[in-house]
Amino acid sequence: MEFLQSHDPNSDIEFNRLFEEQLNGLFSLALRMTRNQLDAEDLVQDTALKAYRYFNKFDMGTNFRAWIYRILTNNFINTYRRKKKQPTKVDLSNVAFKLPEKGAGFWDQVDNRDYNYEYEDLFDDEINTAIDRLPEEYKIVVLLADVEGLCYKDIASVINRPIGTIMSRLHRGRKMLQRSLARYAANEYGYGQETGDLVA
Repeated sequence: MEFLQSHDPNSDIEFNRLFEEQLNGLFSLALRMTRNQLDAEDLVQDTALKAYRYFNKFDMGTNFRAWIYRILTNNFINTYRRKKKQPTKVDLSNVAFKLPEKGAGFWDQVDNRDYNYEYEDLFDDEINTAIDRLPEEYKIVVLLADVEGLCYKDIASVINRPIGTIMSRLHRGRKMLQRSLARYAANEYGYGQETGDLVA
């Protein structure tokens, strides 16, 4: 992979630092998008490679989180959701973006930091099912806003849509969830069907 040699050592270290800061969130979002741990790992790996390849195009000092989430979301939409091609495993221990003082591969660095790859779901099955049933354009916005905590401006940057579109999709997505979860909320929490949005 010739492009891996295009960065200077300082750029490699900076990329590694920025990417590791976002790794937990990226992996969590990938799991929610793919609903499969192996697919999520592939998605994050592909995102890492693409982000590293184009890191020289990233404007330092701007929002790296929105930039890297956009790459992951586009990878999911273009490759995993449409299943145009089979994801391939990449051995990241051989790539250049590693901390030189450690001398180990990228994922080894993560393991040494006790990163937890187990999927600890925050939601009950009923909630996950309701989220999964949302149309894709609403599901992604709901996940970015209500699970990852991104603001409207960052979500607009991630999916390349106007803020007004983000607000509209989030409102409609939350209303769909509210209708889907009305009975569940009544049974579990005693909420009535006319209670306000269940997803804040």
